[in-house]
Amino acid sequence: MADLSEPRVIAVGGPTASGKTALSVALAKTFDGEIINADSMQLYKGLDIGTAKSSPEEQQGIPHHLLDFLPPETAYSVADFTAAADPLIREISGRGRLPFVVGGTGLYITSLLNGMSFAPEKTDPAIRARLQAQADAGDGAALYARLQQIDPDYAALVHPNNLPRVIRALELYESTGRRMSAERVNARAARPPYRSLCLCLTCRDRAVLYDRIARRVDAMIENGVLDEARRVYEHRETYRTATQAIGYKEFFPYFAGEQSLADCTEKLKQATRNYAKRQLTWFRRQNEAVWLYLDEEDVTARACALVREFLQQ
Repeated sequence: MADLSEPRVIAVGGPTASGKTALSVALAKTFDGEIINADSMQLYKGLDIGTAKSSPEEQQGIPHHLLDFLPPETAYSVADFTAAADPLIREISGRGRLPFVVGGTGLYITSLLNGMSFAPEKTDPAIRARLQAQADAGDGAALYARLQQIDPDYAALVHPNNLPRVIRALELYESTGRRMSAERVNARAARPPYRSLCLCLTCRDRAVLYDRIARRVDAMIENGVLDEARRVYEHRETYRTATQAIGYKEFFPYFAGEQSLADCTEKLKQATRNYAKRQLTWFRRQNEAVWLYLDEEDVTARACALVREFLQQ
């Protein structure tokens, strides 16, 4: 149980296209809040359409932090996120405002709310270079298969295409003999650093969510996501994180003249549906989460009632 002197935090999570941006802005306006981005791709400058980054109009004047600030060439980890978000939470709370942590990267949200501590990782440049060379040669599937062998618990949390995390876990094991899953267990704080309420958005009927995803992808095409994706494709040697992001890599075969735009667009819709399933699985493992269903209720009204009750406790 968190100490009563600790800041209160509202987290808003859930799968892509579930309406996290609109709900969090409405809550922040109602409860005098500020938003801390917890989406691992919306950190990056210039990657707006493919990451569904909120526009200034959608933000409605609500201060947003850790959003659109990082060059695409820069690597950023969950340890970097928690180190940046914690002082922001305390600074926002110190000004008498309510911090909202919002995004679809479940690892970011749960690590922050659970007070995960990340000791400096022992690194070996030679091991990392060898693993990266293997990934660059197109052998990422073999790297992931090896991670499944040595650390199946952690592999279950990592998408096979998230090669930076796969490589970090393999490097840790080769350098120290320690498994990343065990590191995460040991890193969890004995007591949460905040008093938190985690709200998760979804649809009871999965078909409704999938329809929202399809409409979002179609809108991304209309709004010019191909220009962003082409820039990522042309800088794929340096935009390593963006290269792995859903919303960009699905168009690479189109740029290479190997597939039609229609095929790549359908591939993106399927990849996004699969990502939404993984997000749902992650957030459902968080027993403290309160679920709100877009297709069954007025989620803004219910969320406001839940936040109001939480603040009165």
